Amino acid sequence: MALIGKLVKAGIDITAKFQSVEDNPQISQENQLRELLNQAKNTAFGKYHGFEEILKSDDLIASYRNEVPIFNYEQMHEQWWSRQERFEDITWPGKPHFFARSSGTTGKSSKRIPITKEFMATMQSVGTSMINSLHEFNFPETLFESEVLMLSSSSSLDQNEQGFQEGEISGINVSNFPDWYDIFYRPGKEIAAIRDWDERVEAIAEQAPEWNIGAIAGIPSWVLLMLQRIIKRHQLNDIHEIWPNFQVFASGGVTFETYREDFEALCKTPITILDTYLASEGFIAYSSKPETMAMKLALNHGYFFEFIPFDERGINESGDLLSEPLILGINEVEVGQEYVLLLSSCAGAWRYAIGDVIRFESLDPPQIKITGRTKFFLNVVGSQLSEEKMDKAILELAEHFKTTINEYMVAAVKNEHGDYIHQWVLVSDVKSDGLAEKLDDLLKSANKNYAVARSKALKGISVKVISKDLYTAFLAHTNKKGGQTKTPKVMKDEKMKMLLEFISQP
Repeated sequence: MALIGKLVKAGIDITAKFQSVEDNPQISQENQLRELLNQAKNTAFGKYHGFEEILKSDDLIASYRNEVPIFNYEQMHEQWWSRQERFEDITWPGKPHFFARSSGTTGKSSKRIPITKEFMATMQSVGTSMINSLHEFNFPETLFESEVLMLSSSSSLDQNEQGFQEGEISGINVSNFPDWYDIFYRPGKEIAAIRDWDERVEAIAEQAPEWNIGAIAGIPSWVLLMLQRIIKRHQLNDIHEIWPNFQVFASGGVTFETYREDFEALCKTPITILDTYLASEGFIAYSSKPETMAMKLALNHGYFFEFIPFDERGINESGDLLSEPLILGINEVEVGQEYVLLLSSCAGAWRYAIGDVIRFESLDPPQIKITGRTKFFLNVVGSQLSEEKMDKAILELAEHFKTTINEYMVAAVKNEHGDYIHQWVLVSDVKSDGLAEKLDDLLKSANKNYAVARSKALKGISVKVISKDLYTAFLAHTNKKGGQTKTPKVMKDEKMKMLLEFISQP
């Protein structure tokens, strides 16, 4: 294995030298768009929007923007994607190979994103680029001798009525790993196929002593629970007692920072955290430099990006896109500015607003951080509660108790046991009896990820009710009293602690 580690590291070093020579970002992006349009020009979407004529234009990008409107999921699905299970060549040549189910963070239910064979190839291509970027981190050879544990959703996919396989994107990826991945991939295909999360993690914990894990990939909340289960089962002081070569955690899905202290408590030695932007819509960005958690945009992998300023130039007060927002290219963005991301891809997504807000941390190379969604959301432990779903639950709660709830504030905080809960403060005259239980039930029915989080890392919710007078006094206390000012509905834990301290005063 030592020889393998030397060879792998040497191969990455050599490949990284070639990868370091990259085209100008604007040229790269124009080339990606041209290739996408060429491949899709004979689809129904391509013919309807005149891809053939766009390709003849002297200004390809401007022509594309003029001819193709911006789509959200509902528009893309209703107008185009919903036909792909019955007909070929709708938004991309042929039919999708899979459908990726996302959590339905901003919609009424889970989204179904088409996954093509070309799209799967881009996911692997970006993954390879991320591996090659490990050259920058100067990891020891022992990392490349060890195995990689990927904590995904189940790789057992469902089959819909039309015969298409569906699942979450991580499960789809794992189900399509080539056989040679078995050399280093853990927990292996058999365990990964277990549908029940607890059973899958229990199987991982049982097999853990037999593995030499050097890197782990997954969502922090679930990975943390897995590590805790392993430590408890084998009566360890820390995870490095069983996996001494564990050096890297590739994080995704939720912000890692709120979990940093918990991970440090489980590790004997420091580990390197790599952030990833891997969504149902694509593997969009990844950490490539050791000195930053910012992620490098995947500009050469089958994606064309556009950016809408996340301010009055692009959105309204409700967080919705303007009818004619300002659209910027990769050559027009600024460091420190937030943008709504538009994506065109080889999955047959065209000028698609995936709902994420990103901020540029650098331009050479273009590196980003995810700062949120176009709608505010609460996602510390993977609950993925959007402001829209919380608003709906609060309205239903008020209707159930035959009252009004003027405002609400919520934050993810740790209770006395160190577990995360959702702390709610409602502005109303209703009695608090039964509020927490009913609100919990409403949120579970509104979002499957919240229901899953409540059964795992999110241990409960707490509800406090304050009068409108007390709420107004708090606004005055924080210098936010005024006709058009209010506290954020989704608070940081420090702000929530300040609010709780204020309302508990005699």
